[in-house]
Amino acid sequence: MPLPYLFLDIDGVLIPFPAADGSTPPTHVRHTVLPAGRHPDDPVPIWLDPSHGCMLTDLVTSGLVTPVWCTSWRKDATTIIGPLLGLPDFPYLDLPRPQITTSHPDGYLWKRDHVDVWLADAPAVWIDDDFTSLDHGWAAERTSRGTPTLIVQPDPRLGLQPKHLTEVTKWVAQLPTTRAV
Repeated sequence: MPLPYLFLDIDGVLIPFPAADGSTPPTHVRHTVLPAGRHPDDPVPIWLDPSHGCMLTDLVTSGLVTPVWCTSWRKDATTIIGPLLGLPDFPYLDLPRPQITTSHPDGYLWKRDHVDVWLADAPAVWIDDDFTSLDHGWAAERTSRGTPTLIVQPDPRLGLQPKHLTEVTKWVAQLPTTRAV
């Protein structure tokens, strides 16, 4: 079995959504960034936890997964977010820019159709804060057909936690894969 892909979202996972009072977790550091296509006079404030860089680097360099950004940040994940966290360079899924008013236009996460086609029958771990029960059902169905699929859903106000990566590592370690060298 090939190594599982690790699909990694950013908003709500690495960049938590502020609480009602505007606060973010105290572990996160504010950065001001300029995503592609944005006017230079209109930068975006983001909050990142520096410890995510080390934790994710350990996972993606372990040889247990093949990382892929799966985010509306698209290429900016590799040119802005990854470098701010000190992550090694890895590819991104070139998602479209759908004209939607909800992230669940068909009752499930809009990215899923694109991920499903891209993955085909490859095993995967997908970390995103915005799954619905239909997405969890999709993962269970893939797994029941012999394509191991794990969905990890952080709280979008807290983002990725060490327990999530522990869950990923334990899950991946029990798969019948060949470790990369």
